[in-house]
Amino acid sequence: MMIYSNQLPNLGNCSILLPDMRVIAKSTLEEFLEEHAEAREQINAWYDYVKHANWHAPADVQQGFGEDAVLANNRAVFNIKGKKYRIVVHIHYTSQIVFIRFVGTHAEYNKIDATTI
Repeated sequence: MMIYSNQLPNLGNCSILLPDMRVIAKSTLEEFLEEHAEAREQINAWYDYVKHANWHAPADVQQGFGEDAVLANNRAVFNIKGKKYRIVVHIHYTSQIVFIRFVGTHAEYNKIDATTI
């Protein structure tokens, strides 16, 4: 990630590096997995990937997951286990935070508005 000096307070000669993405809240995934344990491997792989991602714009998400993953309002949707399950997140690119907004079955996903949830 590139940070420009005009975006930071005057800190003299020190550098600031932002950490990997923070995913809030992993407990949402764990609760889901209590009923859908067969998705554990795929959800854990998704979590590990996202946690170490370096996304600064929707194009970064598209690069890894395709343009269908990116939704309006800084949301993204991820297919899990062959589209059987979906995860919807809100991404705050500046602070590198991914907020889990929904995790559920494909049928449950069809009942929500992923761009506002």
